[in-house]
Amino acid sequence: MRSGAAATAALLILLGPAALPAAAAERPQKAFAIHDKRITESSGLTASRAHPGVYWTHNDSDDGPYVYAVDSGGRTVATVTLRGIKPRDVEAISLGPDGRLYVGDIGDNLDGTWPEVWIYAFAEPAELRDQTVTAVRYKVRYEDGPRDAEALMVHPVTGRAYIASKKQSGGGLYQGPEVLSPSGVNTFRRIAGVPWVTDGAFSPDGGRLVLRDYFSADLYAWDGAPKKLRSLDVPFQRQGESVTFSADGSAVLYGSEGEGSDVWRLALNGSPAPEAQGSAGPSASGAPGAASRPAASDDSGGSAGGSDHALAALIAVAAAIGLAKLWSGRRKSG
Repeated sequence: MRSGAAATAALLILLGPAALPAAAAERPQKAFAIHDKRITESSGLTASRAHPGVYWTHNDSDDGPYVYAVDSGGRTVATVTLRGIKPRDVEAISLGPDGRLYVGDIGDNLDGTWPEVWIYAFAEPAELRDQTVTAVRYKVRYEDGPRDAEALMVHPVTGRAYIASKKQSGGGLYQGPEVLSPSGVNTFRRIAGVPWVTDGAFSPDGGRLVLRDYFSADLYAWDGAPKKLRSLDVPFQRQGESVTFSADGSAVLYGSEGEGSDVWRLALNGSPAPEAQGSAGPSASGAPGAASRPAASDDSGGSAGGSDHALAALIAVAAAIGLAKLWSGRRKSG
């Protein structure tokens, strides 16, 4: 009986922290529900820096040039209209270090048939009220041809924009120019393989990246390219579309499409994992030289999250059984 417990303990030591569940206390909790009946396809989410407890979101397609500010009670506190913009398939929103909100009109439900997509950028309003603003429009193309995408991430330190394509197999993470140009074409180049992605976000310090799909999410260290740290728990949602870090980086929030959709909060225990220390800091130049390093992710299109969680749970149960047997043996021998 003791040898079984010892074997389990040895296995846990060999596999290290990755063998344990993401964290015993890391379970998503419902944060709020979006009450605005106009917001039926919340497809992107980002935490405000100027207004604590406020999140910016938008509908998918067929809504118009609108961005909504929603507070932590789920109430819409401002509607921003983008002047002169006729969006096609808005999928993501991200806040840059310049204080601007970047809106990704990057969806392509026809599976990569549109030769170009767009990013719109405007200053985050200092005052939360309904208003119309003029946005800068950036033309985007991919070096390897058109593709569908739903994730736009602007690095909070370098200001560089990244797009993750949405593809069942062979999805990619694309890096934009060091500085987006409002004239001409901004070519995004593939720097890593990623699984199926519906949204992503950088942590406020730029050292971590989270990518999600409908049912799972992965946390990466970031130093100019993603390095897989671990999988995160994701709540079951009607159509899990969006993710963002909280303004202080202590949690991630998950959003979904659907009327009255819920936003869930997952508290992240402690600081980045030990393997990320010393390598997760952002590069001052976006580290283009790191582009050749592959992501430590499942590049077959499916997230490794499910198998990671299953293995962790199995090992945890084995450890519990082994320790229980060991304790029982000690009591009998005593």
